[in-house]
Amino acid sequence: MSPRILPWLALSGLLLPAAAQQAGSIVQAGSTLVSAMMVRRSFAPPPPPPHPTFLIPAPPQMFLGNEEMVYILDKTEGNAAQIDSHPAWGSVWNINTRQATTMSVLTNTFCASGMHLPNGSYATFGGNDAISIGYGPPSSPTYDDVYDDYDGRKAIRILNPCSSANLSSANCQWFDNPAVLSMQEMRWYSTAEALADGTIVLIGGFTSGGYVNRNMPNTDPAYEGGGATPTYEFYPSKGAAAVMQFMITTSGLNSYAHTYLMPSGRLLVQANLSTILWEPNQNVETPLPDMPKGVARVYPASGAVAMLPLTPANNYTPTILFCGGTDMPADYYGNYSWPFYNTWTYPTSADCQRLTPEPQDGTSPAYEQDDNMLEGRTMGQFIILPDGTMLVVNGASNGTAGFANQTLYTPSLAQMPFYQSLASGPVGTPAIYNPNAPKGSRWSNTGLESSSIARMYHSTAILLPDASVLIAGSNPNLDVELTAPYPTTYTAEIFYPPYFASKVRPQVTGVPNTLSYGGSWFTVTVSSTSYTGTSANEAASNTTVVLSRGGFTTHAMNMGQRHLQLNNTYNVNSDGSYVLYVSQVPPNANLFTPGPALLFVVVNGVPSNGTMVIVGTGKVETQPTAVAAELPAVQTATTTATAKSGAMSGQGGVMTGLVVSTALALLGTSIL
Repeated sequence: MSPRILPWLALSGLLLPAAAQQAGSIVQAGSTLVSAMMVRRSFAPPPPPPHPTFLIPAPPQMFLGNEEMVYILDKTEGNAAQIDSHPAWGSVWNINTRQATTMSVLTNTFCASGMHLPNGSYATFGGNDAISIGYGPPSSPTYDDVYDDYDGRKAIRILNPCSSANLSSANCQWFDNPAVLSMQEMRWYSTAEALADGTIVLIGGFTSGGYVNRNMPNTDPAYEGGGATPTYEFYPSKGAAAVMQFMITTSGLNSYAHTYLMPSGRLLVQANLSTILWEPNQNVETPLPDMPKGVARVYPASGAVAMLPLTPANNYTPTILFCGGTDMPADYYGNYSWPFYNTWTYPTSADCQRLTPEPQDGTSPAYEQDDNMLEGRTMGQFIILPDGTMLVVNGASNGTAGFANQTLYTPSLAQMPFYQSLASGPVGTPAIYNPNAPKGSRWSNTGLESSSIARMYHSTAILLPDASVLIAGSNPNLDVELTAPYPTTYTAEIFYPPYFASKVRPQVTGVPNTLSYGGSWFTVTVSSTSYTGTSANEAASNTTVVLSRGGFTTHAMNMGQRHLQLNNTYNVNSDGSYVLYVSQVPPNANLFTPGPALLFVVVNGVPSNGTMVIVGTGKVETQPTAVAAELPAVQTATTTATAKSGAMSGQGGVMTGLVVSTALALLGTSIL
């Protein structure tokens, strides 16, 4: 047997003080509670951990429930944290205290998808069948009496986020009962995307576990002998599930297909090397160009993919950025059981491509070469920051996502150099992409610290209300493994972006609780203490108001993540404060679907704390729209004092330019 490589700082889990908010730093922030016990052949509750942790291991799934709570879901496995006398695989993490509390989840959430609902609740869809110790078979077809988990492949789970004061309320628990609420088809590694009325479309998936969604030879690309689900359906249901041809075309590499709703109501869908625009109600596919250079971006290649910020400057035209993944030959992916190559030896790609699926200038959609990342990554994840830049974190420089006990060329677990991990070479240094910078200068990691924790398969990250980024998870192993080269990880970290170099943060009042699609503008007041080193007129002219939706994060992707800048003008007061006149969301719900979002006010690239708002009516229905009301004209102060200088040091955020002085009646009619 090959000697086991020492864990990549597996024991790092000490809770460091929150006061260390240094720009570019990565600070450990407690534990998630899910995954703290090695279990293989026997099951016994372990002693409590020696220091605070998440208790739920490397969370494969995570979302921001409100300004106080982050919800975490793990796969069913032998975590030390217990609930109802069995290992927990759900928790909620308090942003303020950095402590996690276990939550009861009945079905196996492994590799589920998820999405927000219009009222601020969240739903997760599917998962894997019931499993036992070491990812072994359950004690009965749909239930295991050791881990106490049920088959989750058709499950629909609903959660209403609550404050810390109400966490014990019955209304604040996961609803998880497939006998009452379930999908029509079994879906593991499916995709979820919200539509303009709040309905969620669910696409594809496996019927059970596996590395890639195919047999070899691939003689049944549609159903793979019962292993694949090439269909789509809606929640709430709109009728029987139907076959989606794209899931057959992309057979093998179509897990967690990258899917984005477009202004027209069609969806951009990318998987394997294929790309389409898809009309879901009529099930009509329009082919687009293939991904250049043979670089796969979907799981398990797992490139970093996100929509660029939607702004008045780009006329709210969506552009998708694809970075990293791998150009590994198709045959190397093997089949459901394992890869046909020693993947951890294959370098990942640094290639980045942009695609604007619905150009407004009448040209045909085409991939555009963008700046390469600073290094190749698989399992890198984009987080859109409030200043309009895009952070990429986590991942590995070789191999793919996933785990296995062997490959075609390494026939036993004893010979696997990184135990069950199919990737190697953790990439610990974040990087920031500026979409508005000139080509050739869009990437930077200057001033950014590196993490000492390997964030590999099953790592996650999400934007927090203070505009920092929570990073958690990693477990490229079938069950909890604390001594593997890349172990099960419970320690959370917080990354502080460059704008934390500012000595002041914008202080704002008047943010509404709800926003509509078009209609009357609203006002937000920015205090005179919100900026330094510049005049009030200059600060006001460099202020933007943005909506940020972090989405449902899993497997290095954020389903539903979007960033939209609202139109605004301003009136500067003589005392240095100023009033922002802010337009509602553009009157097209396809741009930003109904549901929760954080509203940030960004002054000179420095964001305020985010305020949670609800966009739309809070119901699954056709959203009412109105023409955007014209904004008042900009009014500057005749004389304004310059605030104290010296507030900024190091890197600041990106300024998105002068705010818009009049409301553009863009998209005045809804496309629904």
